[in-house]
Amino acid sequence: MAHLQQIDMPSFPGRPPLSLTCIESSPFAENSYVLARTDRGTCLVFDPGFEPDAIIEVIEQGGLEPQAILLTHGHSDHIAGNAALKAKWPDLPILVGESEAVKLIDPEQNLSRGFGLELVSPPADRTLSDRERFELAGFVFEVHEIPGHSSGHVAFLVWPEEATDGPPMVFAGDILFRGSIGRTDFPDGSFPMLASGIRERLYPLPEASLVLPGHGEPTTIGHERMTNPYVTANDDGPADLN
Repeated sequence: MAHLQQIDMPSFPGRPPLSLTCIESSPFAENSYVLARTDRGTCLVFDPGFEPDAIIEVIEQGGLEPQAILLTHGHSDHIAGNAALKAKWPDLPILVGESEAVKLIDPEQNLSRGFGLELVSPPADRTLSDRERFELAGFVFEVHEIPGHSSGHVAFLVWPEEATDGPPMVFAGDILFRGSIGRTDFPDGSFPMLASGIRERLYPLPEASLVLPGHGEPTTIGHERMTNPYVTANDDGPADLN
């Protein structure tokens, strides 16, 4: 059964009314997110997992109109709900990093076949490039491709369009966790690439930047930069996890 949690977001000048709900779904304790502009009645869905009915319930109970599905990467636990959401809202676009789009339609690459599944998602409606910046549903996005857990994995830096000077929300997928990092032992994994991407792309962000991981509890860039035992702020952390 899915576990729901309302995420507290730091306030800063100019920030409009927002709500952020985490839906933790079985069997992999994967975090899906519904980010809403409550002043507009619209929302975005990040990484819908194996319990899409819980996501749909959050959206409908909030009286929200979903605007897009955004995927940090194409592993099965992060895309399993795509088909159900598209069935409910056929015009809902799926956005994913350009190097990751093939995983949506390939059970071998999205790792579902290894669990006895042949999971496929509807294909991407839009692919995103590294460092691409765009506006969607009242938010400003910046895309950062950080391979290592998955070859085309991206992190989304997200700001309300009225408050782009504040610290971003970081939808990190399986790049960075509270006190840990994503696995790097998959066929296209690489610890050096993941560690380099975290240090170069995420750790320079403001300390108060809220990190929304694909598993586990939220954290901040400042907390991980100071305490993460796997990727330290400099390059003297562990040489490899495998």
